[in-house]
Amino acid sequence: MTRLVLIAGASGSGKSRLAHASGCPSLRLDDFYFDADHPGMPCTSLGITDWDDPRSWDAETAIEALRTLLETGQTVVPTYSIGESRRTGSHQLRLDGAPCLTAEGIFAIEFLATCREAGVPAEAIYLDRPALLVFALRLRRDLAHKRKPPLILLRRGLALWRAQPALKRKALAAGFTPLGMRAATALLSTWHEVDASPA
Repeated sequence: MTRLVLIAGASGSGKSRLAHASGCPSLRLDDFYFDADHPGMPCTSLGITDWDDPRSWDAETAIEALRTLLETGQTVVPTYSIGESRRTGSHQLRLDGAPCLTAEGIFAIEFLATCREAGVPAEAIYLDRPALLVFALRLRRDLAHKRKPPLILLRRGLALWRAQPALKRKALAAGFTPLGMRAATALLSTWHEVDASPA
């Protein structure tokens, strides 16, 4: 049976990097954002879409895709452009017999409860890294990928920096285990090796 591992953490903390290092297929939860013109999208005090609000994210479609993937070994998931704030296509995700599947994104904390309600067991890791490091990594990534205008990226980055301690408390309360990058990578590698070993 494929082991599902949810990876949570602040935006820019390295969740995608950790998922890639695990050697397992990865479901990008951020691909399930709604388009910017979706009805009822939340807004910040700056008058822009609040992409950190779970209401901007399609949890229902995400859990349906996850269940299909775990049950059949494959599913079709959306491809989302952060820079364009919309879905630009879709692609197929396959397990191909992999012993584990990672699912990462900024709403992984909320998604753990969704998985539990759907009867989908999951391990839960919170990638715990210093706030200043995460701020720098996030800003470098977002500027390089031209995700949003620089001023918006800076304002959002400062807000996320201030919110990071509360995010960690929220993750721990939800049942996540806090781990640094090195420890999390080692743990995922162990699970991958153990689960991949012949019975």
